[in-house]
Amino acid sequence: MFCSRTSSHFAWRHSRQRCGKIMLKAAAVMLLAGFVTPPTSVANGSKPGMPARPDPEVMLIDVYKALGANRLREAQSKADALVEAFPNFRLGQLVRGDLLLLHTRPIKTFGGASRAPPDKLNSLREEAIVRLKSLRERPDPNLMPSAVVQMRPDQKNLVLVDAKLSRLYVYENDHGHLTLTNDYYVSQGRLGVNKVKEGDQKTPLGVYYITSRLPGAKLPDFYGPGALPINYPNEWDKVNGRSGYGIWLHGTPSNSYSRPPLSSDGCVVLTNPDLKELSASVEVGNTPVIISDDVKFVSKAKWEAERLSANQMLEAWRLDLASTDPKRIRKHYSRSFKAPRGQDLNGWLQKMHQSLAGAGKLDVTLQDVSLFRYPDQKEMMVAAFTQEATIGKSRHAVRKRQYWAKEGAQWKIVSETNL
Repeated sequence: MFCSRTSSHFAWRHSRQRCGKIMLKAAAVMLLAGFVTPPTSVANGSKPGMPARPDPEVMLIDVYKALGANRLREAQSKADALVEAFPNFRLGQLVRGDLLLLHTRPIKTFGGASRAPPDKLNSLREEAIVRLKSLRERPDPNLMPSAVVQMRPDQKNLVLVDAKLSRLYVYENDHGHLTLTNDYYVSQGRLGVNKVKEGDQKTPLGVYYITSRLPGAKLPDFYGPGALPINYPNEWDKVNGRSGYGIWLHGTPSNSYSRPPLSSDGCVVLTNPDLKELSASVEVGNTPVIISDDVKFVSKAKWEAERLSANQMLEAWRLDLASTDPKRIRKHYSRSFKAPRGQDLNGWLQKMHQSLAGAGKLDVTLQDVSLFRYPDQKEMMVAAFTQEATIGKSRHAVRKRQYWAKEGAQWKIVSETNL
């Protein structure tokens, strides 16, 4: 691209205006990397359905929209406001640098004003793409996340991580009705997802729970204002031989607003303001954290049908357990069953039958049931509940977690543990 001054003043002005428009359009394409278009529904400094608050993603989109409309001064003003509000937001600084350079000459590559190494520029480019893509592909409020079949009444919130979009969603549970209340950009393992062993730099896929809160004052600056550890490896991870530890939801160092999409050793990393906000909405030991490689959404009718079917599956098991008939109980368990402590199916059922021997009439109830689709399996579900068994005047309660897998047309228990 080359713009030269002609001997004619009119021709020169016309050429200059035309050149400026070409530069702006080229810049818009360059900055958006040719992959994403700013969502028209995002405006006025807030995300659809979310309360208004300063948001670097929304401000960044405003820059792109002004640039795409050939309004360079407005784009520059918005970029200046972005870096003033978030001075350690490196992506914002990079975009602002490109805009400043556009005033003097055209740029052909993303980060043309930067001397950063190519790998750093590529990381920022990827961050720009996933941030904008996630805003274009926001969950439809009329659809439900298929991974969440049923939550306990006392589980007020759910954390759902979509690794494909580098996004974390927070849902509020109001008597079984789920509402998306917030969402955040996140970083994940350098080598992606599906953690198998310690040191593989991958983020695990599964259904987990927040186990504690670690205040930032007791952690290195690397973790930001604190951390929320999760219970990786869970029971299903252990029976499958997955190893590793220390998977947290945590913040960023004080000199950096955010990290590239693939940049952690396996943790889920949020910006520091987002981590503080998330931490205030979760409960230790009670908030589920589902990490999926591709979150799916279904209609409310299909979601209700799935919940009904899953509860019927669990009810059939309850009735057969209450019968104390070994054959009726066994039919619900897979031949490949494994317990966390290494017991096979025969060993697990033998222990169960010993506890039921001579029980006579047994009354079994299931309370506080939660049901989730397991994200790394096509047809797998995890159920957690309190099992209360009454024999005469004796009553015994135990919290259980069962992993069910579909074998042909039948659901079978592939692992079970008493919590």
